[in-house]
Amino acid sequence: MRRKDFLKLGALFGGGVFSGASFGGTGKKRVSEASIGDTISNAGLEGSMFDYADAPIEKVRVAMVGLGNRGSTLTEMLSWLVRNGHAEIVSICDVQPAFLDRAEARIAKFQRSVPRRIDGSSDENEWKKACNPEEADLLLVATPWRWHAPMAMYAMEQGLHVATEVPIAYTVEQNLELLKTAERTKRHCIMLENCCYNGEELFVLNMVKEGAFGELTHAECAYIHDLRQLLIDEDYYHNRWRLQHHLERDGNLYTTHGLGPVCMYMDILRGDNLSHLVSMSSNEAALSKALRESDDTYLNSIADNVKCGDVNTTLIKTEKGKSIMLQFDVHTGRPYNRLNKLCGSGATHYGYPSRLYKDHGPTWDWHQWQDEEGYKKAQEQFAHPMWSKLQAQISENEQGHGGMDFVMIYRLIRSLNKGVSLDLNVYDGVLWSLVGALSEESVARGNEKVIIPDITNGAWKTPRVHPVFREF
Repeated sequence: MRRKDFLKLGALFGGGVFSGASFGGTGKKRVSEASIGDTISNAGLEGSMFDYADAPIEKVRVAMVGLGNRGSTLTEMLSWLVRNGHAEIVSICDVQPAFLDRAEARIAKFQRSVPRRIDGSSDENEWKKACNPEEADLLLVATPWRWHAPMAMYAMEQGLHVATEVPIAYTVEQNLELLKTAERTKRHCIMLENCCYNGEELFVLNMVKEGAFGELTHAECAYIHDLRQLLIDEDYYHNRWRLQHHLERDGNLYTTHGLGPVCMYMDILRGDNLSHLVSMSSNEAALSKALRESDDTYLNSIADNVKCGDVNTTLIKTEKGKSIMLQFDVHTGRPYNRLNKLCGSGATHYGYPSRLYKDHGPTWDWHQWQDEEGYKKAQEQFAHPMWSKLQAQISENEQGHGGMDFVMIYRLIRSLNKGVSLDLNVYDGVLWSLVGALSEESVARGNEKVIIPDITNGAWKTPRVHPVFREF
């Protein structure tokens, strides 16, 4: 049955936007660098959703699709906002009835009204019932990746705003269609990148804003997370959907946790932009080894089919000359790390563990990180005002990756309440996700340089203070 279920999953990718070819797999026809640029430049993009603000919504009615690991966490993160009258969960949808049961029990602890239950176990298109503008204002998408872009586009067409888990899309074509749909429907469509709201990243961002780093030159970021056990676990990733990507694709399959905060540091799309990239993957060894050593005979049989290299490294240049090293590794047995390294003419920060160096000029006082007392003083001096303001709520919601999940959802709902532009917009989510698709192109072409097209119609050239500094 395990083998049958896995083959059934593969069949779901058999046509249209869900085809295995859309993964960038063996059968995919590679597109030229020129055609990628032409596709974007000829798409008629306006950049009209950059600072877009819609009418205030006193209480945001939230429809949720996908109640697994991430959806379950997002449900918990909404509890404070529901209790304080800022939001209401009006419908929940999943293909597993047990997940619906779990969500109903949790929501009952903090919300009086009972959300509509949409069971997709017999029809995978039942989720469309959640996209009812008479019932909901916002669709939260926490499903397997292949559904993110199609669900977002359908919801916008029905009149809902959308917030989707990462990545927002994973092909050039899907990213482009998302942009066009958002601009045409005038609906918010953002990617829920929680690492942009972590305490350390906000601390570094505030240091940048206050000039402590001087002129920025270089950053290193990553998603390094040993996921081998989770990739082969049928319960954690339902039907092992995420493993399928590693059998079909090679490149950086998960760009945004590292790249998102770095783009905020460097004012990407707010005065600077990503220009081009070169990407290469190492050979593959660790994941296939785990498959061979599994007790599941089917996993043993597909061990030689893993396509994604163990470590992908992508080098990115910005229009103003800064450089970024972005890495991806979920195969290798090593501790979790997002690197979070930032270099400037006045200071350098290295993450995991967080360390800070203040430049003293050309003196002999070098190679010394700030001591614990000095680092603590810097944390106090440059603490992001938003993180400081929400300390009580963060303490209540630390199960959301130390509080960053709560801050992310808080900012989304409160922005919609107030009718202001969101911290992150559709161009942020698309650009960070597009880097993943273009990394696959570079790897497939033998590590060639790939241009990163402008998706904002020139709007990125206008310097802006990032909306994450707006207080409310």
